[in-house]
Amino acid sequence: MRVFYHTFGCKANQYDTERMRQEAEARGAATTDSRADADVFVVNTCTVTNQADADARRLVRRLRRERPDARVVIAGCSAALKPDVYRTMRGASAVVPGQDPVAVATAIGPLQLTQIELHRDLDRIDTEPIGGELLRRRRGNSRGWLKVQDGCDRKCSFCATRMARGRSRSRRAEEILSEARLLSRAHAELVITGIHIGHYGLDLSPTSSLSELCALLLDRLPDVRLRLGSIEATEVDDLMVDLLATSGGRLAPHLHMPLQSGANPVLRRMRRWHTREQYRRRALEIAERVEPLGLGADVIAGFPGEAAADHEATMALIRELPFTYLHVFPFSPREGTVAAGLDLPVPQRVAGERARELRSLAHDKGRGYRRARVGSRAEVVLEGDGDRGLTGDYLRVAVRSERRPGGPRVSGILRSEGDELYIDAPPEMWPN
Repeated sequence: MRVFYHTFGCKANQYDTERMRQEAEARGAATTDSRADADVFVVNTCTVTNQADADARRLVRRLRRERPDARVVIAGCSAALKPDVYRTMRGASAVVPGQDPVAVATAIGPLQLTQIELHRDLDRIDTEPIGGELLRRRRGNSRGWLKVQDGCDRKCSFCATRMARGRSRSRRAEEILSEARLLSRAHAELVITGIHIGHYGLDLSPTSSLSELCALLLDRLPDVRLRLGSIEATEVDDLMVDLLATSGGRLAPHLHMPLQSGANPVLRRMRRWHTREQYRRRALEIAERVEPLGLGADVIAGFPGEAAADHEATMALIRELPFTYLHVFPFSPREGTVAAGLDLPVPQRVAGERARELRSLAHDKGRGYRRARVGSRAEVVLEGDGDRGLTGDYLRVAVRSERRPGGPRVSGILRSEGDELYIDAPPEMWPN
């Protein structure tokens, strides 16, 4: 049984796909990278936007046209929110409402139509343990994903992912450490991920925190680089800033801190819990201590009620803060969320124009940061065939060397050729 996996969405989704793959392989399935050779397709869906839902359904229909004899198993967040929609699709052989790797592996196996029935879709997601079998590697990559929690207790007015993922649940530190040890054998960098990692440990007894977990991992895993996934600015505590500033790059100097808007009226309608000034103050405090710093954010353009002055406030804040990249999304109303029923919608054309302005600004800031890094030293975790890599501050660079480095990491001086960065990596700079 040859299985092809397609993952939409975030790093947490990618982690879940690896769990599905590992479970299926343990039962005798083989993974293939060729759609033409697959007997089964597993589509791990995302529901962060309407477009993500539409892309998943489009892929299912395409797979049915291309391979009418193959099974198509649909799982993930969109399947959790809209299981009946997928069950009625001609291309669907099995639907798993959520990320349960055992349910997916079971659905892969039977030759007849299978439906994975749950008592209540979202209850199952709420109560499903996120422990179980430890992930051993992320197939085909030098960077591994380490999921430390799932779900979210916040109620941002625009977000459907929290409905699909359920409440926040943290993994025990001992289990995370055991998995990190396994993953570190195959990966030079581990990315700490989840749905709301800033809430890690609040549901444990005794309570803990993400920064305490990072300190533990840094202490026990001296030969791997750690990187934080998306984390809220107000949840980067002082210990975390200390670790970023003093770990010598072992905790990568890179933060992705969702902003969404730089205008307080819009933040209130979004039901965000920080103000413009709180975000600004924390970002500047971090930048003062951590150098270099890769700083990214999510921004929504054209949220209902966003006036022209609100957009300008967001642009002004982004100009001021040391962002190196942005992920910009025009507002997309999600069924079942508070934002879908808000008044004062922004015309799609206006939202698109504002998104383009934000992306242009982000491009300029990113290019300026890359130019400022020329001539400085960086350690790179190699990717692919070793001709490219990722710096600690989240710059993808070319790697130039007389011969391929012998290990997964290399350090050297950043140079530029046009707008492209590359690293000069003579053999004497390779790690032993």
